[in-house]
Amino acid sequence: MKTSSGIENLISYGPVPGDGAGPPAPERVLFPPTFSVSEIKNKQRRHFMFLRWKQQQRKEKLALKKKRRKEREALGDKAPPKAVPKTIENQRVYDETTVDPNDEEVAFDEATDEFAPYFNRQTVPKILITTSDRPRGRTVRFCEQLATVIPNSHVYYRRGLALKRIIPQCIARDFTDLIVINEDRKIPNGLVLSHLPDGPTAHFRMSSVRLRKEIKRKGKEPTEHVPEVILNNFTTRLGHSIGRMFAALFPHNPQFIGRQVATFHNQRDYIFFRFHRYIFKSEKKVGIQELGPRFTLKLRSLQKGTFDSKFGEYEWIHKRREMDRSRRKFHL
Repeated sequence: MKTSSGIENLISYGPVPGDGAGPPAPERVLFPPTFSVSEIKNKQRRHFMFLRWKQQQRKEKLALKKKRRKEREALGDKAPPKAVPKTIENQRVYDETTVDPNDEEVAFDEATDEFAPYFNRQTVPKILITTSDRPRGRTVRFCEQLATVIPNSHVYYRRGLALKRIIPQCIARDFTDLIVINEDRKIPNGLVLSHLPDGPTAHFRMSSVRLRKEIKRKGKEPTEHVPEVILNNFTTRLGHSIGRMFAALFPHNPQFIGRQVATFHNQRDYIFFRFHRYIFKSEKKVGIQELGPRFTLKLRSLQKGTFDSKFGEYEWIHKRREMDRSRRKFHL
């Protein structure tokens, strides 16, 4: 069999049942070790052979998996432990600032930092949520929904008022945190979180914003109960600082009767926010339903003190060309 695609040696033929009349029927496609789909010039044939190659790869992988499972069942308790698959997370480059839970220095710093009164329940959070100048509809709706997630939060829409003038007014009115939602082309794309009155201030890039009506199989509107807060995978000193900033937004007396939980999950320096309600289906089964909104944050900078774009002192700035050379290096 000759073809213009150069694959005449890739198909093997077996005996044909019956009287032997007619052309032989192909049994299966055999791909040599040096086979390359890119060598096939015909586009349709190349796509077809690529699908066949992927199918064969899946079959071989499944057969190997079944073989290993049978071997483990035969060995019983003497079977070797399962191999841990390599991922970017477990191959992470070690960070010297990784926090040890038993570190006395870290415990002392957290007991005396700006967020200590909130964790000691001496101060009740009071949050002001504002926007960039003259926000559009999507940003306005996002702020309104975010205010239903964070208890004791108030929404104020800016119209020409500078952020440096807002901060003294917030301090005078006993606000403890200021959240600014920035937008670009009518889409929320940034979040500034400033802890009052002495800072720090974190600047995040925001993406993947989904409002409640855009979430499939969402639950009913959230109630006014104080939610639980989950901070996951903030392991470094910088990550601890960011996690404590998020935790200080919520009162430290969650009302479990509301069955609501706000989650900040850090994975590869991306912070995923989700807001769920869990439902007890039985004594042993629990389900969750997302309430929304949802969004993803990426830390761009951490600044000492309140917001000051000109003379502010930065604790940490994300520099892409210097910090993103390795995919296995994370900072939170």
